[in-house]
Amino acid sequence: MSASVYGDFLNQRLNVRAEQNALRKLLPANADLIDFSSNDYLGLSRSHELHDIIAAEYELVMKSGEFRWNGSAGSRLLNGDSAVAHLTEKFLADFFRSESALIFNSGYTANVALMSALPSRTSTVLYDEKIHASVRDGIRMNGCRAWSFRHNDLTHLEELLSKSTNEIWVVVESVYSMDGDSPDAKQLTELCERYNAALIVDEAHSGGIYGEQGKGWCVENEIENRVFARLFTFGKAYGVHGAAVCGSETLRTYLVNFARPFIYSTTLPVRDVIAIREAVKFASACDSERSQLSGLIDYFRALHKTSSCAYSITDSHSPVQGVIVPGNSKVRELSKQCLRESIDVRAVLAPTVEPGVERLRVILHSFNTKAEVDRLMNVLIKSDADHR
Repeated sequence: MSASVYGDFLNQRLNVRAEQNALRKLLPANADLIDFSSNDYLGLSRSHELHDIIAAEYELVMKSGEFRWNGSAGSRLLNGDSAVAHLTEKFLADFFRSESALIFNSGYTANVALMSALPSRTSTVLYDEKIHASVRDGIRMNGCRAWSFRHNDLTHLEELLSKSTNEIWVVVESVYSMDGDSPDAKQLTELCERYNAALIVDEAHSGGIYGEQGKGWCVENEIENRVFARLFTFGKAYGVHGAAVCGSETLRTYLVNFARPFIYSTTLPVRDVIAIREAVKFASACDSERSQLSGLIDYFRALHKTSSCAYSITDSHSPVQGVIVPGNSKVRELSKQCLRESIDVRAVLAPTVEPGVERLRVILHSFNTKAEVDRLMNVLIKSDADHR
């Protein structure tokens, strides 16, 4: 079959997506816009101070004998391992109050690794219906029995737990990436313990901003020792890149032996590993930024409540605030209206979210101002009035 025929096949599928007004395009970030879209919660990705600290630490390591200036040259199990990686993992384990930690190239690969390697074919995996796509992809790779439970509905979870057999794995997010809400930590852990289920918590959107020194949602809720595995990513509040799974030493050894995304991926370069360690250290001292962010979240929600804006928002007390604007066309137009006002806030379309709950995904940051929030709310109010 000729290449042009395959091109036609791809175009047919793209045309269907375009007809649904759901065709995605890459949109480069624009530094001149007001940022309500990035996951840079504490502004660390733009911190000159953190950049200089990472650069200085990197130079020290290179002078001490680490000879790979650019790439890592292999997977950890071949020749890509380094003393820096082991030291950083020890630091992460101590910081996040865990027995061990294992670094992955991204949160996506870490979740795929966990869910493809941990359950057996006879295990049962129960996951929140709004769990990240990476968890679902890992489950598909595994082929185990898996059921979703209604979002944050622990009564439904218990119904499924009572029907589950063999090893039971329960997977949730500490802060959900589209709604910005969280499960009930105490009830969730007690329920998992009652049914002898292993709890896995994805802390991608809580690391750096929740808990003492940003140690995460589990630490804030004092359940870290009752959770089987926690996943932290470093490309959001920490402003760099990569991820780590925190858990027992046995879990670490198991993943090194059975997690295909770890075994078969070229590992992060030494500089990126140093960046992870220094970013976590740096963020631990960002109490003023966390306080500023918390205050801005309260301000946004109070402003919405007292405004004439009829668009509903998700029940979130995190930096992720979903403004529900049903319909791909309508929410896309609202995003464009914001852009015309120099505000960068992105539309989240179906099928990424269910039809009818398309939204503007407003992300608040410690560096945003109340005046910027006012400006955004004014656009929302005007758009709502125009569509009545």
